[in-house]
Amino acid sequence: MFFSQAGARPRMWEASPSEHKKWVEVFKACDEENKGCLSRENFKVAVVMLFGYKPSKIEADAVMSSVDPNTSGILLKEFLDIVRKKKEAQLYRNEIRHIFTAFDRHYRGYLTLEDFKKAFKQVAPKLSERIVLEVFR
Repeated sequence: MFFSQAGARPRMWEASPSEHKKWVEVFKACDEENKGCLSRENFKVAVVMLFGYKPSKIEADAVMSSVDPNTSGILLKEFLDIVRKKKEAQLYRNEIRHIFTAFDRHYRGYLTLEDFKKAFKQVAPKLSERIVLEVFR
């Protein structure tokens, strides 16, 4: 459950065939004019359909600025890559949340130095107390 190296990000995540199919279906459903690409607004609808939230202006701007200017929107291949990265980030955040919750034994929403020390004794017992203190700060 824990990553082998502190702060390590998971390897590139791959979608299952059924999940990949769902992403393609959402792309096609949002490509209302069958142009083979999504406009900014259609991209926002697709994100709502897949992730349950409307992307902010900043997120939409970032995505649209990364799109090939010779196309009139986000192509399927680009869309699939964007969705895979979003899903990867979502899974990473969930993993972080899961680890934090495991260390927050008193369900306070924060870790005290003692909580932190106990957690590190479980996952890295040979780590010096000085290093644990530096990491906590």
